[in-house]
Amino acid sequence: MTLVAVLLIGLGVARPALAEDDCGGRPGFAGIAMVNGYSFDWMVWRPFDQTERGWLAYLPLISRELGTACGPDTPGFAVALAGFQKRYGLVANGLFTRDTFQVFKGLWQERRPFVMARVADICPEPPPQSELGYLDPTEEHADRMVRLLQYDVLNAYRLMVRAARAEVPEIADNPELLQVFSSYRDPEADAARCAREGNCDGLRRAVCSPHRTGTAIDLYVGHLAGHGVDSTRWANRRHQTRGPAYRWLVENAHRFGFVPYVYEPWHWEWTGPTTEVLNSERLAPRPHIPPMMVK
Repeated sequence: MTLVAVLLIGLGVARPALAEDDCGGRPGFAGIAMVNGYSFDWMVWRPFDQTERGWLAYLPLISRELGTACGPDTPGFAVALAGFQKRYGLVANGLFTRDTFQVFKGLWQERRPFVMARVADICPEPPPQSELGYLDPTEEHADRMVRLLQYDVLNAYRLMVRAARAEVPEIADNPELLQVFSSYRDPEADAARCAREGNCDGLRRAVCSPHRTGTAIDLYVGHLAGHGVDSTRWANRRHQTRGPAYRWLVENAHRFGFVPYVYEPWHWEWTGPTTEVLNSERLAPRPHIPPMMVK
């Protein structure tokens, strides 16, 4: 097992392979693996709006997409990446490139129903107040006091947090992790904030925000000293993706219907009920049903 792989496993970014041979891959990928291992920490690029170094921040999502536990500097990772590149019509050489990342990013964005609505030039209407439920104060992060989510989202969120605390001791020991610091945001208030601060660039904040739907949540996943919980600075985002909360979310949030926004490790959007949610006890009230709808 390579040094980078050992370090990543220690940080919890990569899952350990069952055996060293699992990541050995084919001999022809050894050189590519070496290049990937270097670029993983040293490639200078602009995947979004700022210059970044390396692609560690995106490795958890990439590894899950590839279905590999191999470190980025192994032939096994390069083989898995080459298979992905072949499926999407890229040069299938196993080399991590900017073009390959753009395909990853496109796939992740397409899984967000809100994004697809915006592609169709639709800004979803906010839900009626009767479909919104209050978070418990213990679920709200002290840095931001928030209040509301759609009832079904609140239920899925509570089930997800319960599972995370049961499955990861580090999360169980830190009640701050996975607390909510932003949920439903009133569209009129959001528009006023956009006008006041002039920072609705579509990346960090949007004029039509997914938070208007009551299905988007910003979760505390840690932060780098000197940065805010939602600082988009590269170093802060990289720090967050190395923590236990984010790592668990990448592997498990889908069980509860949540998908990520790759640029913001804290931002997750609910896509609908899953089998695990439907088969679990209800932890939030059901949405209000008008009397005329009840048979």
